Amino acid sequence: MSYKIEAVLTGKARPFGDKGEKSAIAKRVETGARHVGFLGIAGDEQGDLSVHGGPNKAVHHYPRDHYPFWTETFGDHPLLAEAGAFGENISTRGLVEDAACIGDRYRMGSALVEISQGRQPCWKLGHRFGIATVPATVVKTGRGGWYYRVIEEGIVAAEDTLTLVERPLPDWSVARVFALLIAGGGKREPDALRALADMETLAGNWRARARKLLD
Repeated sequence: MSYKIEAVLTGKARPFGDKGEKSAIAKRVETGARHVGFLGIAGDEQGDLSVHGGPNKAVHHYPRDHYPFWTETFGDHPLLAEAGAFGENISTRGLVEDAACIGDRYRMGSALVEISQGRQPCWKLGHRFGIATVPATVVKTGRGGWYYRVIEEGIVAAEDTLTLVERPLPDWSVARVFALLIAGGGKREPDALRALADMETLAGNWRARARKLLD
């Protein structure tokens, strides 16, 4: 399975919140090839390294497929006119959360990446859109996108392909894991939480969340 990369985006950390908090959620489209390193795409930054960035959140992928839903829900918001509304680094069509799995490995341009976890929304999405309910709607609908860790560094550009090369955990879609750990479904499935807590491919903070939900 291959998908065209419609846009590669990066952003610089700048004052963002009402209290001057920094964020790099405002990404811009890159017109040339960019290096994909173990900590992310060259030129991309994170405003708060305690919750963003790092090896397990090196690259954020958000499906452009969801944009019509957001337009229908919130109207013709100017952010939805082009890729980058959700602070994503990679934009494609055709691959969404119920078709992507934890542990999936993709050839992204010449880099090799692996899905490490879904994206849990925070207040910054609501602030960016000027609509406080955006994060809650992401949780309710599961339209959060996901993160990659980088297995092999490489180069990526718009018009390159994202090609699935390995799927070791076909039963653990991003949508399913998000529903269990973020949307409250885990309370009804303790066996699934135990499996997630022991899943080495899943990012450590989400494994810890699974353990906490079991307590």
